[in-house]
Amino acid sequence: MNQNIIIFRDHLLKRSETFILSQAEKLKDFTPYYVGSRKMNQLLLPKERTITANGRLREMAFRLFGYASPFIRQVKNLNPVLIHAHFGPDGVLALPIARALQIPLIVTFGGYDATVDQEVAMKHPLYDRHRIYFQKEMSLKHEARLFLTVSDFIKRKVLKRGFPPDNVIVHYTGVDTQVFRPNAAIQRQPLVLFVGRLVEVKGCEYLLRAMKNVEQQAPNAQLVIVGDGPLRSSLEKLARSEQLANYRFTGWQSHQEVREWLNRARVCCSPSIIASSGAEEGFSNAILEAMACGLPVVSFCNGGTPEAVEHGKTGFLAKEKNIDELSSYIIRLLKDQPVWNEFSDAALNRVRSTFDLCRQTKKLEDIYRSVVAYER
Repeated sequence: MNQNIIIFRDHLLKRSETFILSQAEKLKDFTPYYVGSRKMNQLLLPKERTITANGRLREMAFRLFGYASPFIRQVKNLNPVLIHAHFGPDGVLALPIARALQIPLIVTFGGYDATVDQEVAMKHPLYDRHRIYFQKEMSLKHEARLFLTVSDFIKRKVLKRGFPPDNVIVHYTGVDTQVFRPNAAIQRQPLVLFVGRLVEVKGCEYLLRAMKNVEQQAPNAQLVIVGDGPLRSSLEKLARSEQLANYRFTGWQSHQEVREWLNRARVCCSPSIIASSGAEEGFSNAILEAMACGLPVVSFCNGGTPEAVEHGKTGFLAKEKNIDELSSYIIRLLKDQPVWNEFSDAALNRVRSTFDLCRQTKKLEDIYRSVVAYER
């Protein structure tokens, strides 16, 4: 009989967080219940396995004081054996549940939560949860049973913040290679694809600037930007000011639509940067999805990206913010068919051997079992 576990995220769940849902729904020996302070209605969660604090006052009480009695009782009735919180600030918010239910807490650090500059976060209104996090970080270090990081890069960042080395391990989430895979029925086009949130850390600005060079060398190249975010209007303005000839902003797309774009494109460009807040890319699942479809990747060489993209084998990694280098790599993959074929095969093989979601989720279940057994 499966044991129940809590998948905790303050806001359940953002469109960009399909990796949390995909991972949880691949569990075989554990039944995931999604718990948070608010339901976002952006991803379709199983209604019978979703619990939120409900109501502004309850949500505020839970987030500030960790107190919402009916909410805690509802979660307790599930008899969960552990809580798995995604992102550091959510780990802090999940501590009261772990204490009340006397069950172990696992926290996954994903990127911004381990890299945002503390001084910036304490002042910036966008990082209100980070202020609570930094105030209670020491409690998290002492009380959580295990910390997972999405890359070696994030592990180094977490250890630098003083988390106990024996309790920090790398676990790659992975991508569903049965969902994201090559489709021979779709013809490749001279299309450069960006998939992701339109926020500073994703670096879309640098791709737009690079495309000016690309269009001069490959006039038939098309840029497609899949995703949305607070920078969309400024990025659209930049595309116009650069006088790009062939570009398109699609907004958010379904999984099926993204798969089609990944199979239609010839290059995936994901030029993440270090944001002004200090935030960095922990590990990009969008890159893995591209590689799983046999699509070579061009990116900047920073964050956790080099752990996915092998420079000169599955894609190219340019120096951060180097537009000329970024554009030259894009042009090469648009024009050099033998190199493209080699990178495409290598990317596909790398994802299937190292980042397959089913295989990685089995490893996660082994981690769950070891934590539960330790507590007993």
